[in-house]
Amino acid sequence: MASRAVLMGGALTTVLLLSGCNPTEGTKEQASGDNTAAAESKDISLLNVSYDVSRDFYKEYNPLFTSTYQAQYPDSKVDIKQSHGGASKQALSVANGLQADIVTLNQESDINMLVEKGLVKTDWRQAFPNNAVPYSTTMVLLVRSGNPKQIKDWNDLARADVDVVMPNPKTSGTARYAFLGAYGSGLHQFKESVDKPTQTNDFMKKVLDNVVTYDNGARAATTSFTQRGLGDVLITTENEAHLVVTQHAKGKVEIVYPSYSVNIDNPVAIVSSVTDKKGSTAAATAYLNALWDKPAQELMAQLYLRPSNKEVLAAHTGTLKDIQTFEPTAVFGEWDSIMDTFFVDGSLFDKLAVKTEK
Repeated sequence: MASRAVLMGGALTTVLLLSGCNPTEGTKEQASGDNTAAAESKDISLLNVSYDVSRDFYKEYNPLFTSTYQAQYPDSKVDIKQSHGGASKQALSVANGLQADIVTLNQESDINMLVEKGLVKTDWRQAFPNNAVPYSTTMVLLVRSGNPKQIKDWNDLARADVDVVMPNPKTSGTARYAFLGAYGSGLHQFKESVDKPTQTNDFMKKVLDNVVTYDNGARAATTSFTQRGLGDVLITTENEAHLVVTQHAKGKVEIVYPSYSVNIDNPVAIVSSVTDKKGSTAAATAYLNALWDKPAQELMAQLYLRPSNKEVLAAHTGTLKDIQTFEPTAVFGEWDSIMDTFFVDGSLFDKLAVKTEK
């Protein structure tokens, strides 16, 4: 972490000037006029409401941002608070009144719900580079050390001798990607379309029949797998899997990369209904804009997230492997359709997840 602090502490100083030579600086010009307003606020508090397994990144990013911001505005004090949990539960908390300045989630439908509530502006995707997606990730499989069940790909999760751990798609965006990753692999393997997924549905029925617990969020699922000893395989995000392997359960687990998986974009947005009232819009904009600068992108890669900066990503192929992925909206349609088809009450997930008597 010390090396990251040195990297970010020096280089990020230029980030918040919002006038550097970053390729995305054109998209940041809209925020530059707000810097004066930001400087006028002596004490600024920002609440970033985020999904479950982003906490490790923001734990390191936040203090680096605040120290650099305050170096630029020495008369100001900025305090960043975090809230983490299942993505959809987090978004619902904001919709129900949690005073978030910023949301950093893993599914655009959750942000669109906040747009419908009048909390986030309709053009939130255009407010930041890359459609407001600073980084992405994918789904991988985490198994016990030595891979005793010889799990090599999604199809092994349908075997009768394999117990599966994953979060609950009703509350967790990560869990929805886990389901879609397995489902998309079934369509790919059986060469089926979403209109006639007969073999894929049979495959997914077997996979879900093997699930031994549905936790509310991805980190809780990790705890069930690593600390409670449940299951033979955990379906989780690439960044979470690497952190478990290198930190949380070192020597006890290993990563299996499936041959085909789902791409997971992680969009961000300002909750303008809150920031406009608080006068924190400029600080919130600076906070999110800095995610696209190279130092922050490098930090993402070091914490096993796939930065949108292709050069940074290419420098980390040793840990962030080049695997074949698919875009969920390209396969299943827009997120409203995905939610209606798979995840609302009574939809396909509910039907496939009914346990078969053994």
